[in-house]
Amino acid sequence: MENSSKLTALRRGLLEPLVLAAIEPHPLYAAEIAAALREVGFPVQEGTLYPLLNKIRRDGLLAHEWQESPAGPPRKYLRLTESGTAQLTEFRAYWIQLTHMLETIGP
Repeated sequence: MENSSKLTALRRGLLEPLVLAAIEPHPLYAAEIAAALREVGFPVQEGTLYPLLNKIRRDGLLAHEWQESPAGPPRKYLRLTESGTAQLTEFRAYWIQLTHMLETIGP
């Protein structure tokens, strides 16, 4: 397995926590979520993002609300549920543990 494919697998695993973090401050619609991820340098494609949004909504981590858009059709704004906030807190705590392990295990 090449390093690039290992990094791709790692990025794939980080997508859900990053999506939840992007939505945490306020509701966003899918294109805004993608833009927020790209803005911080995280590569994301709509073909990956949209199925994930549907999955985590079905898992009860996100709720949605349709809002009129001044520039076209209504948009589905996503926000964290209580479960979504709890999951993000758990992801963050685990990330701190992983970072600590990675920094302390080697020289």
